[in-house]
Amino acid sequence: MGQHRQVLLEHIKQPDQHTLSGYESRGGYAAIRKSLGMDPIAVIDEVKKSAIRGRGGAGFPAGQKWSFVPRNSGKPTYIICNADESEPGTFKDRLLLERNPHAIIEGMMVAAWAIQSHWMCVYIRGEYAYPYAQLKKAVDECYAKGYLGDNIFGSGYSLNLVIHRGAGAYICGEETGLIESLEGKKGQPRLKPPYFPATLGLYYSPTVLNNVETYAAVPWIMNNGGDAYAAIGTEKSKGTKLVSVSGHVNKPGVYEIEMGYPFMRFLEEECGGVRNGRKLKAVIPGGSSMPVLRAEDVVDATMDYEGWVKLGSLLGSGGVIIMDDSVDMVDAILNLAHFYAHESCGQCTPCREGGHWAEKILQRMSRGEALPGDLELLETICNQIQGHTICALGDSIAMPVRSFITKFKDEFRQRILESLQGTVIRGEPLNASFGAHH
Repeated sequence: MGQHRQVLLEHIKQPDQHTLSGYESRGGYAAIRKSLGMDPIAVIDEVKKSAIRGRGGAGFPAGQKWSFVPRNSGKPTYIICNADESEPGTFKDRLLLERNPHAIIEGMMVAAWAIQSHWMCVYIRGEYAYPYAQLKKAVDECYAKGYLGDNIFGSGYSLNLVIHRGAGAYICGEETGLIESLEGKKGQPRLKPPYFPATLGLYYSPTVLNNVETYAAVPWIMNNGGDAYAAIGTEKSKGTKLVSVSGHVNKPGVYEIEMGYPFMRFLEEECGGVRNGRKLKAVIPGGSSMPVLRAEDVVDATMDYEGWVKLGSLLGSGGVIIMDDSVDMVDAILNLAHFYAHESCGQCTPCREGGHWAEKILQRMSRGEALPGDLELLETICNQIQGHTICALGDSIAMPVRSFITKFKDEFRQRILESLQGTVIRGEPLNASFGAHH
């Protein structure tokens, strides 16, 4: 993969990396042994030094999150791994769960020692059958060898791990929705504040909740030092990032890049460019809930938190979706709007109602039945949703819809024009004069 530092995927192609013996033969479980000999606060400081930010999408500094957990609160503390990877266009965690599950377990162990927790849980997406099987085998191996359970590694410290399978709700990837689901309730997000997981998490006790990729990087950080990790990447976005590349590209897949890597170089050199020699039209850089960018926007883009923000989008979960010039933007956003409207948990009115309303208008446009004020109406709906809901799912409807309309306004106007002239029925040209309008 050229000159990239490999933190997460270094051994991913080794056929036995998913087994305990394979993982250990390449230095696995050295980080937890080292951590158990350290003061828990020193472990947190090391992770803070690395400046690793949460890899699930929000990008909050992991070490800081761990340090928020109160000591001696009189309540148990919990470690949760968010493996509910359901963002369309994102499939990086799946690779780690299938091929390197012990790195995730070890990272969680280090976090558990750091906050003095004795109970850990991986909340895994219900549809992830094979990743679940691989993770379960890895957990069973750890219990069999005494790496989980009582007196782990002979240290006198006890630690247990449970795997909990979700039931197909995208909203349970939101941390407080995940916690509610784990408690056996409806997966509906809690209001923050006061329900910040660090103080009021699982069973209203202090909880650290991080993404699969975040935990998987922790063993490397403990083995090589926080400073070594912080030396990779850019000033504000440290380390490496896994990105899932899909869409109209010659080599889709999961790649590990150093933060700050130039996007166009990545697309051409690593991913083999846009497929079938077609032109790049649009890019969604961080999973389908992030704003879309036009080809001309990304010419000088760098792949890191600040780089994408500067261009009006977000790194998110690193789901890079490539669209070529054959894509109909109205149909593309209808596809996404349908997903987010369907996945709304229904707790907040703007999201519950607004999502389906936006979807209906886009369906109308797609069928050739658009009305003159539809673009303005969509804009109004997005304004009513964004920032007015308990969690970010509402924003996941509003941001993509607004960005598609803003960036590709001509295509949406064209649809309205064609509808009014009666030249489009269900997306099909009505007569030969269609070409003249298009």
